[in-house]
Amino acid sequence: MAGNREFFYRRLHSLLGVIPVGLFLVQHLVVNHFATKGEEAFNDAAHFMESLPFRIFLELFIIFLPLLFHAIYGLYIAFTAKNNTVKYGFFRNWMFMLQRVTGVITLIFVVWHVWETRIAAAFGAEVNYQMMENIFENPWMIAFYIVGVISAIFHFANGLWSFFVSWGITVTPRSQLISTYATLGIFVALSIVGIRAIFAFV
Repeated sequence: MAGNREFFYRRLHSLLGVIPVGLFLVQHLVVNHFATKGEEAFNDAAHFMESLPFRIFLELFIIFLPLLFHAIYGLYIAFTAKNNTVKYGFFRNWMFMLQRVTGVITLIFVVWHVWETRIAAAFGAEVNYQMMENIFENPWMIAFYIVGVISAIFHFANGLWSFFVSWGITVTPRSQLISTYATLGIFVALSIVGIRAIFAFV
C-alpha cells in the first residue's frame, strides 16, 4: 500500500511539474519577454494577465496549490535521493543531481520573487515595468534573478525529460537520446528568453 501511494505521489509530482507548473513558467517567461519591446508593451501584457476572469481562482488552483505540492514533495525527493555522481559519474546521474539542486534553488527564488511582486501587489504596489526596473537597480538582484531563472528553466527542461520516461512516452534508448537533445534545446531557447527579459529591465 505504501509503495502504491509513493508511486502515485511521484507520478502526480511529475505531472504537475509539467502541467500546469511548467506551462505557467513558459507563459510567465513569454509575458516578461515583452519588456524587450519597451515599457508600454510589458505593462500591457502584465495588465492583460492581471485582468483575466477568475484570476484568483486560477492562481490558487492552477498555480499555487500544484506548485506547493510539487515543491514539498520535490524537497522530500531531493533530501532522500541517493546521488551517485562521485562513484559513477554518468551524464544522467549528473542530471539527476542537478535536478535536485536546481529544484531547491528554484524554490528559494520563487518564494522571493512572489514576495517581491505578488505579496507587494496585495499591499497596494503595482506590478509593472517600473517595479522590475527598481528591483534590478541592485546588481546583486540581477545576478540572483539570472541564477534563479536559469535554475527554474533547467529544472523544467530536465524534468520534462524525466516526465517522458516515467510516463512511458520515451522507452527506448534512441527515443531518450532524442528527448535529451530536444529538452536541451528547450533549455537553451527558454534561457535566452529569460535572460533577455531580465536585461530589458536594466
